[in-house]
Amino acid sequence: MIVKNAKFVMSNTMVAKCPNHNRPEYAFIGRSNVGKSSLINMLTNHKGLAMTSSKPGKTLLINHFIVNDDWYLVDLPGYGYAKVGKDSRDKLEKMIKGYILNRNLLVNLFVLIDCRLEPQKIDLEFFDFLGVNGVPFSIVFTKADKLGKNELAKNLEAYKEKLYEQWEELPPIFVTSSENQMGREELLDYIESINESLQG
Repeated sequence: MIVKNAKFVMSNTMVAKCPNHNRPEYAFIGRSNVGKSSLINMLTNHKGLAMTSSKPGKTLLINHFIVNDDWYLVDLPGYGYAKVGKDSRDKLEKMIKGYILNRNLLVNLFVLIDCRLEPQKIDLEFFDFLGVNGVPFSIVFTKADKLGKNELAKNLEAYKEKLYEQWEELPPIFVTSSENQMGREELLDYIESINESLQG
């Protein structure tokens, strides 16, 4: 897929306020500081589309972007950590779950994982939540440029082994780097293939 244009549409705090349209939506989520904004900017070839920050927990809204006037990319708040109080954290969780469980136009949720880390309990629990609720998702490993080839392969293998303890079949897995555009084509082609199957 060639990305010809991508533009911001709106931000909001609840699924009821999301844009009214009939195009497919692909949402991106991950723990704070996983490199979500950088990945979105890399995918869309638009450096300043999603706001990047060295401070975790920057995305606190549901952000809609339209790509190629054809599909929506949705940037969701990170889960698990944000420098906010418990009330705000509970509101964020409610917002995220409200979108994931009630947005009929959501066709795939890309869950971002830092490839340098061992499997984290919070991520594994989030996968279970998606599985129990029948939410279609893919796993996107980020920051692959930060590891050597062998170490990356070893980390990914260990992660898959951990997932197989709970899952009989794994969701699609992508390995990416916002620094060198690794995985960009694979992700965009995957989105394109889903779009085509929906049109068929």
